[in-house]
Amino acid sequence: MAQQSTSNPFIAFASSVGQVTLDVLSEVGSVSRYMYQAAREGIRPPFRVREIFKQMEAIGVNSMPVVLITAIFTGMVLALQSYTGFKRFSAESLVGTVVALSMTRELGPVLTGLIVSGRAGASIAAELGTMKVTEQIDALVTMGISPVNYLMVPRIIAGIVMLPVLVVFSDVIGITGGYLVGVHVLDANPTVYIKRTFDYLEVADVMGGLMKAAVFGGLMALISSYKGFMTEGGAEGVGKATTGAVVLSSMAVLISNYFLTSMISR
Repeated sequence: MAQQSTSNPFIAFASSVGQVTLDVLSEVGSVSRYMYQAAREGIRPPFRVREIFKQMEAIGVNSMPVVLITAIFTGMVLALQSYTGFKRFSAESLVGTVVALSMTRELGPVLTGLIVSGRAGASIAAELGTMKVTEQIDALVTMGISPVNYLMVPRIIAGIVMLPVLVVFSDVIGITGGYLVGVHVLDANPTVYIKRTFDYLEVADVMGGLMKAAVFGGLMALISSYKGFMTEGGAEGVGKATTGAVVLSSMAVLISNYFLTSMISR
């Protein structure tokens, strides 16, 4: 009977689903524990200001080129697609409005979060993972230095601060890209285009996008640092940690974006 039970497809499926659920809950619990520890360590000295600025450069400044390239072409494509759709309803004058609202509310923060997760998140996981497998993190503990305070907190603060800064540039460049296509390719009236761009754009739209960006930056740095701390198995483990950091950070950005949007839109 026992052999028949284990070969039952339904039981095997339920067992695999249960195992995946337990793995996910275990991962969420571990990340939450590190998040609590990072929040506790971040509000008490020592405050590693130099390390924070170093990470702000690594996460923010070094990500600027790829963010700006993505933003300008996103704005340009958005203008083309919006024009194609709105032309059917004789609403071409609203192209600028759609580009501005889309960039500030959604595309700016989400695309920036995904790009930085792929670039800076992978770098954080690889760096901390290498430190873990070479026992440098254990050496910090031996010297009485908290790895969370020394390594994780500066990266989380830098992510929270720099993602909104990147999104500001992304929004401006994306709207500019939409303007270039709208005026110089689609022959829109520049005065009307600019007026329509800002007719329905409110401060709340921009601030909502910046709030999303701050959350995305904190999640990206937290998850990437966590995957680095959990690295095992030498060089192969570092590769798996890097891949896992990018995947989980990107998923966290997309999932949290839904809940943040539902809260902000009310």
